[in-house]
Amino acid sequence: MKIDWLKPLLGHPGPFVTLHLDATPSEQAAERDVEGRWNAARKELAQQGAPAAVLDAVAEVVLRPTRVPGPHGRVVIADDTGVLVDRVVNNPPTATTCSWAQVPALLQAALAADESVELLKVAVDRQGADFFRSGPSGKVHRTFQAPHDEIEKSGSNEVKRARIESRAEDSWERNAVAVAAEIERHVAETRPELVLLTGDKRAVSLARAALTPPTTERVIEVSGGGRGGGVREGAFAERVGEALDSYRERRRERVLAELRQELGRESNAVTSVDDVVAVLARGQVKELVLAEEYGTGSSWMIGRTLWIGPDPMHIAASRSDLEDIGVTERLEELPASVAFVRAAVGQDAGLTFAPEGSVELMDGVAATLRWRDDGTPTEALVSMSGDARRRH
Repeated sequence: MKIDWLKPLLGHPGPFVTLHLDATPSEQAAERDVEGRWNAARKELAQQGAPAAVLDAVAEVVLRPTRVPGPHGRVVIADDTGVLVDRVVNNPPTATTCSWAQVPALLQAALAADESVELLKVAVDRQGADFFRSGPSGKVHRTFQAPHDEIEKSGSNEVKRARIESRAEDSWERNAVAVAAEIERHVAETRPELVLLTGDKRAVSLARAALTPPTTERVIEVSGGGRGGGVREGAFAERVGEALDSYRERRRERVLAELRQELGRESNAVTSVDDVVAVLARGQVKELVLAEEYGTGSSWMIGRTLWIGPDPMHIAASRSDLEDIGVTERLEELPASVAFVRAAVGQDAGLTFAPEGSVELMDGVAATLRWRDDGTPTEALVSMSGDARRRH
């Protein structure tokens, strides 16, 4: 999972408001509306000591509609400079959580976002396409009208009909090429994780055939959607949900499969707190992998702390380790999970949560690597470890 959306937090000393709120519109929510949920959270944050100015900045964002239909949540992180993170997530929390603390609740925010997919949905017909961009800030809708309008196959006699049908086929293909070019423009501009194509079957097929790599690698087709009336929204939404669930599972499994393989080879992966700290400090990490219980607050490692310095890659097991390399100012002790995520963000690494039983992790943490050299920690097979308490 990409966590570059947390980059605006780097360089801010805190404290921070972290809010995870059910942002479902009131007409679709079973309980109080968004404003009511926020007012309850605001009261709690004020009791924790959050300044009114910070709460006003959060309120301005939270009370702005996401324009996302159906149940969804929102993660907002702010400090005294304003709102730093505002991210829509697919699943609303069962209860609002909020904190005013020296460090943001990164793990809870990342775990919530793990269920989200930055999606570009394209509803295509023979005249053009509607674009729906679902991402961190909600949904954006744009319409594209293709340039060729000879799309009807009809005529008064056989010769004329054949000519018109030929022109219509040509228009369909040219419109499909134009739609494909517009899709690729959107992909280059917004970099979605996934492109969902739906609509007229013939138009979808032609547009997909006109796409080029790497866009084609992000495309899935889901039937039942369209630009006009007659769409059974409930059934289509269910199909989209199933497609996104499948994609999220594939996204997670790709990372875990690579981790298993590289640990088995004792190659481009490490596991254990000490070894992950070492490779984070060297900027080697491609994907940070944490046991899912880190995000739920149930891991026995929750009490473990690490030390950080002003640079995101200043991370160590002790204060003296940082002082030994000349880092003597702005040192801070943080929960290990927060320090891990901060360092991963600083080197553009991804983050994956590993469900229990999916992979063996020492200390509930591992990392796949971009590169290795003679200074990279070497892993013995996890199965050879005699410390069962550290294996998850």
